[in-house]
Amino acid sequence: MEKLFYDHGVDLMFWAHEHSYERMWPLYDRKVYNGSTKAPYTNPGAPVHIITGSAGNRERHDGFVKNPQPWSAFRNSDYGYTRMQVFNSSHLHLEQVSDDKGGQVVDAMWLIKDKHGPYPARSAGQGVASKPAENEAAR
Repeated sequence: MEKLFYDHGVDLMFWAHEHSYERMWPLYDRKVYNGSTKAPYTNPGAPVHIITGSAGNRERHDGFVKNPQPWSAFRNSDYGYTRMQVFNSSHLHLEQVSDDKGGQVVDAMWLIKDKHGPYPARSAGQGVASKPAENEAAR
């Protein structure tokens, strides 16, 4: 399914089932395609993936692996919910709200896309191995 979403230029993908929250860097084929080092979610080169399943479960939280993959930008295991606001055709704001912390916003990001449509064809080995500083990514 990943290739289908990439080929058709899907900007943002929401996933669930894990009882936690995780924001990924723009990702395709296990490679990071940030828009830039300072603004990874401005005109990214691949879809952004959000895992948001932290609304609660009597089994409690699913744990994270100790050493996250390079495409993992932010992880949180608090009970909470994701709030999204679409401002216009190019700007979307996403927040993760923690119920465990009394409604505190524990993560936020802007996804900005000046142009929508298919992503460019990629060859093996393309992608970015490094990730930007956390405070620059979660504006």
